[in-house]
Parts: sequence; structure tokens; C-alpha cells
Amino acid sequence: MAKKITLLGSTGSIGTQSLDVVRAEGYEVFGLSAHSQVDLLVRQIEEFHPQVVCMTSPDAADRLDAALAGRAGAPRLLRGPEGLRELAALDGPDVVLNSVVGIAGLGASLSAIESGHDLALANKESLVTGGHLVTQAVERCGVKLLPVDSEHSAIFQCLQDTESAKSLTKILLTASGGPFFGMTTDQLRGKTKADALRHPNWNMGAKITIDSATLMNKGLELIEAVWLFGLPPEKIQIVVQRQSIIHSAVQFSDNSVIAQLGVPDMRIPIQYALTWPRRGGPVAPELDFAALKVLTFDVADEETFRCLAACKKAIAKGGLGPCAANGANEEAVKLFLEDKIGFLDIGRLVEAVVDSDRFGGSYTLADVYECDRMARAFVHSHL
Repeated sequence: MAKKITLLGSTGSIGTQSLDVVRAEGYEVFGLSAHSQVDLLVRQIEEFHPQVVCMTSPDAADRLDAALAGRAGAPRLLRGPEGLRELAALDGPDVVLNSVVGIAGLGASLSAIESGHDLALANKESLVTGGHLVTQAVERCGVKLLPVDSEHSAIFQCLQDTESAKSLTKILLTASGGPFFGMTTDQLRGKTKADALRHPNWNMGAKITIDSATLMNKGLELIEAVWLFGLPPEKIQIVVQRQSIIHSAVQFSDNSVIAQLGVPDMRIPIQYALTWPRRGGPVAPELDFAALKVLTFDVADEETFRCLAACKKAIAKGGLGPCAANGANEEAVKLFLEDKIGFLDIGRLVEAVVDSDRFGGSYTLADVYECDRMARAFVHSHL
């Protein structure tokens, strides 16, 4: 029987590419969610015929309800963040793929796990903001957490040999360096939204593209890797690989290194998360080694790109430190995209909130949301 998928965030960049994989594999769609893109979600409903959909924006939910009114076989409509969590928990799918952007995806991740679903995770903020809550739930519920980020998928693929995985000593987490690689602080002054959205290799949504430009994305991925693979942050080295061909690598006790290579296409890691433990057919172009002349490596400049330095501080502090960094970054990126702050202000504000408190200790889900609220308020009070 065809595998059934619930896809959270189906109208975003990862969501639409996930549906490419669903088509290629012949999977069924049990549920879809979106925030506000009514027209695109309607087209997805017409093609994939989900049983349940969720629209998290109230206004968009009303418009979707009107668009579906009177249609034969229309899916059940859920609304708001509560509806997203309900959709994630519903019986029916074999796997839930969470590609919601930001901390908004945390509650849905926990709902999916606690309902016994394997979770394909493209929402890195679930682990960044609530790492021990998510990992404890995975262990308690006996489900599989399958990484979708290209870097974490690469590491996961390299560790499929269980015996070799026991001798893991280091993770080499690769970064493209973004559109501003090699620039100084002075050169970054005055960089605009349009400049930051020109990623050299990847076609992604606006928020993650800005995060790539600030290197915040790599800081978040470092924190995520700590939770996924159980290594301390000092055992995770960030390596700039400008061509985005080596997606990450692992080093073992004998100092041998295994890497995963491929063209920069998110459909490859999405497919692996959905088809695991088998591999599917080709969903992206073949890597042409005859045309591949150069692979370069460099170090990430955290002195200039302060978001990366802030994330390292945050995971070292532990507790809610990463949550504070993420909340400040989400708010700062929103303000930058609205042309209300400058590019360098993002790193300044994220680092300032991490430096503002100790953040250590255990926490609850309510603590996570309160920390996120306080971090966003901090940003507005320090503009």
C-alpha cells in the first residue's frame, strides 16, 4: 500500500518540493496545512485530495472555507495553531513531515511525536527551542525522528552503518557561506533585503535565505545537530563549502571521513526522510563529476557574522539560551524584511539577547513560549 503523508507547511519552499517527492513516489496525502496561501492550497487539495487541511491564519481560513464550500469531497478544515497541532496528531498518516517555519512548528512536532507518528523534521526550530522536550518525547514514544535539512540528512545518511556510528568523533557541518561570504563588517553595512535574498546556490524561502546570509542558519543547524546526533558543540566543526556539493561529513575514531555529496536540491533529503530506510528513484539531477572541476573549503567567519557566534554562546549556556537566540532572530529578520532595521542589526540583537541572561536549567513547554515572547520584546526595546 502507498505510504500516507501529512505535510505541515505545504505551500512553502520545502512543502512544494515535498509534494514533488510525493508525486514521484506515488504516495498518498492524508493532511495538508498552510498559513495564508489560500489559492495554492486549493490547487494542492484539488490534486492530492487530502482528508483534512488546516489554515493557521484566521482570515485565510475563512477564505479557504468559502472557496471549498459546496465542493464534493472537500476535506475537513481545521483552523489556527490549535488546528495545526490537531492535524499533526490525527491517526492516518505513516509519517508527518513538518516544514512549518519558525517556533510555530514546535507544538505540532510534539503533537505528532506524542501521537506515535514518525516525524520527518524540516522545522529546525523544534529542536533549537525545545531540544530536550522533543528528544525526550521521541525516546518515550518510540518513534523515529528523520532529519530533512540537507546537512543533517547528510550526517544521518553517513551514520547508517550502526557499527561505524558508534565510533563517531566529529561532525563536519558544511555551509555555503551565503551571498556575503568573505565580506568585512564595513562591506556589510547598508546591505539591503534584495542583496541578502540572492543566495548563490539554493532556492529557499525568504526567512531561511536571510538566515543563510547572516550565518544564523548555520548556528541553528549546529544546535540542531547537538540534539540529533548527541555530540557536544565543540565536536561539530563548521566548514564553508561554497559549491554546496558536499552537504556534510562525519569523522570516526580512526580519523577517516565519510561525506554525502549531491547537487544542491532539497528534494534529495526530503525523499530520503520519506522513503527511509530504502532509497527512492531520482528526483534531482545527477551530480556530473566530469563537469565538477573544483571543491573548495574555508572557515566560517563568526567574528564578522555575529549570529553564528551568538548561537555558539547560546548552546554553551544551555537551557533556554537557544530559544532566546531563535526568538530574537525571528523578530529581527521580520523587521529587516520590513526595512525597519539594517542587516548588521540582526546579529547585534541576537547576540545581545543571548548575553542578557544565563538561561541554564530545565524548562517546560510554557517556559519555551515565554522565553520566545521575552526575546522578541527584547529586540523591540533595543532597536
